[in-house]
Amino acid sequence: MERRNFLRLAGVAGMASMVPGAAHAHDDTEGPAPAPPFMPEPGGGCVLVPSETAGPFPLDLSGDSSYFRTDIREDQAGADLRLRMRVIGNANCLGMANCRVDAWHCNADGYYSGFTTNAHLGQQNNNAARWLRGIQLADANGEVEFLTKFPGWYPGRTVHIHFQVFVSSMLQATSQLCFPTAEKNALLTSEAPYTTWGADPVTPAMDGVFVDGYALQLATLTYDALANEYLSSLEVTINGTGTGSTGLAALEPETGGQFKLGQNFPNPFAQNTSIPFNLANGGDVTVELFDNMGRRVAEIAHNGLAGGDHEVMIDLKKLGLERANYVYQLTVRNANGVFRQCKLMTVQK
Repeated sequence: MERRNFLRLAGVAGMASMVPGAAHAHDDTEGPAPAPPFMPEPGGGCVLVPSETAGPFPLDLSGDSSYFRTDIREDQAGADLRLRMRVIGNANCLGMANCRVDAWHCNADGYYSGFTTNAHLGQQNNNAARWLRGIQLADANGEVEFLTKFPGWYPGRTVHIHFQVFVSSMLQATSQLCFPTAEKNALLTSEAPYTTWGADPVTPAMDGVFVDGYALQLATLTYDALANEYLSSLEVTINGTGTGSTGLAALEPETGGQFKLGQNFPNPFAQNTSIPFNLANGGDVTVELFDNMGRRVAEIAHNGLAGGDHEVMIDLKKLGLERANYVYQLTVRNANGVFRQCKLMTVQK
């Protein structure tokens, strides 16, 4: 399968029925533990997040399926940071499910992966590296989560994280987030290796990116002693309408004129859920499930489906899968070509 399509698209579908022997599950890892409730960012409400430059070091993360992951730390040093973002629509302030969120930032010494850059230790070539960059799809509540390392600062910029939000592969927001000064500097002056460079000399108010205001980009920052990690959250408003609807009523526009995709129902779900879709023309259908690190863990295939309404039933137990969130991707092959979409199914916490 051309897995890069899994990142470039944002919707999925199913098939008429589960065919005995057609499902293949392979997952030797335990599913992620349920996350605590989302901690909303204190300000902003339903106001669009300000647009900011993508910076001098953006990459097209969708070009490499390995970027689809929650844990983006790799071998980087520093304090663990669990970053949670909730994407909401400005039309009704509800969560935007299935948005794609790309996030990236520098390491503790101020360097970005994928580029040759200058920071505290002089020039470094990290062109082949991919650390501290990742992609996630928003769940039924519009939430995404990344496990990363707290970023350092480099001359001229306050500590920050870059992010972009896509809806159906269309870029809706490019922005940056920052952190409260007191909490940030307490970390930077007490945790290695940040203590080498000390407190951030640039506050958000002094930073040229945030000089016009940063209330809507100021993330929370707290310490979880039990987990030995820092927690940060931000609510991001984009153009659009959040929804809690499910089923065919929530179908996205036709994909290549070949099919329409519904959100799995119920969603969130405990163990069983159904994926509705409509085929404009008959064809071969494959449904694949991916875990939050982009690994394909199950596949359901059915050839020769007729045009019309269909659905596929998903039973995590029968597929041998842990209770966790999964991205599901529908691939339709017919006389007109190959067409794909993917969405996220959310397990009940």
